[in-house]
Amino acid sequence: MSRRLGERWLAAAYRGDAWLRLLRPLEALYRWAVAQRARAYADGRKAVWRAPVPVIVVGNITLGGTGKSPLTAWLAGWLAARGWRPGIVSRGYGGRSERYPLRVMHDTPASACGDEPLMLAQQSGVPVVVDPDRPRGARALLDAGCDIVLSDDGLQHLALGRDIELVVVDAQRGLGNRRCLPAGPLREPAERLARVDAVLINGEQDAASTPPGYRLRLAAQCWHHLASGERHALTPLPFAAAVHAVAGIGHPQRFFASLAALGLEVEPHAFSDHHRYRAAELRFADSRPVVMTAKDAVKCRAMGDPHHWALEVEAQPDAAFVTWLEARLAALARTPHHCKHHKGQIS
Repeated sequence: MSRRLGERWLAAAYRGDAWLRLLRPLEALYRWAVAQRARAYADGRKAVWRAPVPVIVVGNITLGGTGKSPLTAWLAGWLAARGWRPGIVSRGYGGRSERYPLRVMHDTPASACGDEPLMLAQQSGVPVVVDPDRPRGARALLDAGCDIVLSDDGLQHLALGRDIELVVVDAQRGLGNRRCLPAGPLREPAERLARVDAVLINGEQDAASTPPGYRLRLAAQCWHHLASGERHALTPLPFAAAVHAVAGIGHPQRFFASLAALGLEVEPHAFSDHHRYRAAELRFADSRPVVMTAKDAVKCRAMGDPHHWALEVEAQPDAAFVTWLEARLAALARTPHHCKHHKGQIS
């Protein structure tokens, strides 16, 4: 019941339903608390730890999925190809460990580290550390030999200093009614975007509230058969076109639309973000294939069900963003604070 109410509220917030005006007094209190917290970090009442290497934060200011984790995975690969030694630090939402910092390995249970960190570790091959204390997690990455830190979903975690802030916005939903919680979907006021380094817009069909920014698309790469580990080309389909589509992510409809665009006949099954699946939930009355996101797959692979498939996607930012990022990193590498820690090449 609570999940359905949350989904209805979030849909209303993105639509801008009139009844949300009743929540504006609470929104004002929320905005005050956010501003007070930011001011406490800015004036030194709360400590900010500055790493001796560049820190890139990838996040969003809205509730619901925007594509920030695929962008983090792309950044890790792009940086590694240019001689950097990147590492990823994450809060590990949805996971619980007896000890932190936790180095995420390919076989770390998602229940311990969270689904997104496990997905990033498997996709990127770079060190991934989970820690509610992000500065401590970042220090663990430095101990592992990393010379640049990527903070996944770290925009609001102000205790970790940053050199570059990247925000991802979903093109179809934009900023919704542009109101903060609980009167709208914003974690921070829309004005926050003026202070970040770059905004990336994921997808097409821009909403009226979508801010300007660099373009980003999530491109389908292959089908992943979970039981065997085999990967298959997108075409021809390695399974029947009529499928059950499963998504436990922030914006399930985007995934369902992606499958339909690939020619699949989709029966959608939306779950809450970071949902912990039970095998019985994915057993349907027929024998149609079950297709899910890579984020869901890390929690379902152990089921060993031959009907389970995942769609692997890759973030593809536009060339203008890549050019901008190259210039920013080249400037950072020349600063006295950072240059002695990086041995790679910018090209």
